[in-house]
Amino acid sequence: MPDATRAPHRRPSRLTLEQYVNGIRACDRVILARAITLVESDLAADNELAAEVLQAILPHTGNGRRVGITGVPGAGKSTLIDKLGLHLIHDRGERVAVLTVDPSSPVTGGSILGDKTRMERLFQEEGAFIRPSAARGYLGGVARRTRETMLLCEAAGYQDILIETVGVGQSETAVRAMTDFFLLLLIPGAGDELQGIKRGIIEAADGIAVNKADGDNRPKAERARIEYASALHLFMTPPDGWAPRVVTCSAMTGEGIAGIWQMILDHRQQLAANGAFAERRARQALDWMQELVMLELRREFQVHPAVAERLPEMRNAVRDGRLSPLAAARELLGRFHAGGQASPGGRGG
Repeated sequence: MPDATRAPHRRPSRLTLEQYVNGIRACDRVILARAITLVESDLAADNELAAEVLQAILPHTGNGRRVGITGVPGAGKSTLIDKLGLHLIHDRGERVAVLTVDPSSPVTGGSILGDKTRMERLFQEEGAFIRPSAARGYLGGVARRTRETMLLCEAAGYQDILIETVGVGQSETAVRAMTDFFLLLLIPGAGDELQGIKRGIIEAADGIAVNKADGDNRPKAERARIEYASALHLFMTPPDGWAPRVVTCSAMTGEGIAGIWQMILDHRQQLAANGAFAERRARQALDWMQELVMLELRREFQVHPAVAERLPEMRNAVRDGRLSPLAAARELLGRFHAGGQASPGGRGG
């Protein structure tokens, strides 16, 4: 029975910029989690403080290894990350941040957020930080503030940042724009899986791992590896000079996990040597800036009084076929730019 004398639950008091920065640098996981919540917030006041925190910790970022992991449903992404994280902590003495993105309900916006139970062993490790976030329909299978979260984790001293994405699909390639290495996890049955995987996913992958290569599945996994390797030969070598590799592994037994990480290290070494790594990071930063600009413009457009006033009527007109989408878009943009006055040709299309 609840204790009636207990004080009611209150939202934690707001931290100062200095408290956030010092806590993150000290790898205080409670403050790190609160900082991530801050950058994920849609409140204008939180956004301003979040920008200050990110700018303050910027000199302490950039040294992490950013790895995106995706795969077909049932490929065992969470199990693989669990084993990979344990390898990095116990065998390499490193600290690991795992950013997992749960599929949100398109109806309610809710998400399962069950990754901590799927990575039970890693969750118990002192050197691991697991942060689930809801995608909320965001393109690319990654949460809206995943990039900022990566920076916060790097500033807290996590050398390895692993991002588990929602699933596999055409928009999933967006994760490649924010990571150094993009790993595609597949399972035996090469012919069937190749038919169901978008060409863009294969082209975006820096490496492919065929999971469940254990027991009776070993021969099938090896055949799948050969099939995938042959498929990769159909594509041109990427501009960075790295030829994507295909390996087998077993997330259940741990076999091949060290080989996956060695592939990631080899990739980093080669790209650092030929200058492609610095170029990739620079391109990530520019893409990030452009994306943030577009997100902010979209937000301002949606809350603009002149747009909000006309939007419901315009939607009905477009839905009923009384107004073309182009004409509606032009009028709404005209109202946005004019601060309330529709552009002269807005209605005519």
